[in-house]
Amino acid sequence: MTEKTAQQPPLNPESRTARTTWARTLAVAAVVVVVVWAAVLAGIVEPDGDSNKEPRFMPKINKTDEQWQAQLTPEQFEITRRQGTERAFTGKYWNHKEDGTYNCVCCGAPLFESDTKYDSGCGWPSFYASSNTDNLRTLDDHKYGMSRTEVRCNNCDAHLGHVFDDGPQPTGQRYCMNSAALTFEADANAGEPSDDDTKADP
Repeated sequence: MTEKTAQQPPLNPESRTARTTWARTLAVAAVVVVVVWAAVLAGIVEPDGDSNKEPRFMPKINKTDEQWQAQLTPEQFEITRRQGTERAFTGKYWNHKEDGTYNCVCCGAPLFESDTKYDSGCGWPSFYASSNTDNLRTLDDHKYGMSRTEVRCNNCDAHLGHVFDDGPQPTGQRYCMNSAALTFEADANAGEPSDDDTKADP
């Protein structure tokens, strides 16, 4: 007597659809995992997933070291791109007194006006306020065993100097900048006589 071969019951169409949907979901999840980890390795996404963390800073002007070196002097490159510091009382602007605007040497972004510049006695150009705070960004700096606040250009990420809380009023701040990180643009009307100067004495 031959045994009858047991036959598998036909698959339920709904079960087949569920299995297909589950397989597709797994495939999509795998792709997402690969993309996220690729972004982490590239430095675009932080792996801790902290939604409250500030996004990675991306300067508007982003050049290679070779491009910056071709544009800047060796001193300017060392200070702005390598966070160097010029020696006190040696920079061209520490005792500069003309009226005008101090700009970023790397990208030309306006940073400080001469009317906020003052003699702090530190040997570097000092300002008690910035005329364009949107062009500046600050970072904690703990190098050399010190705790300071570094100031960088928000446009090209150039290192400019540091800011301290020992400045004059009304701000109480001292933006201590490197001359080599700045260029100066004189006021168009600087040196021209005012209306009062042109009037004859009565």
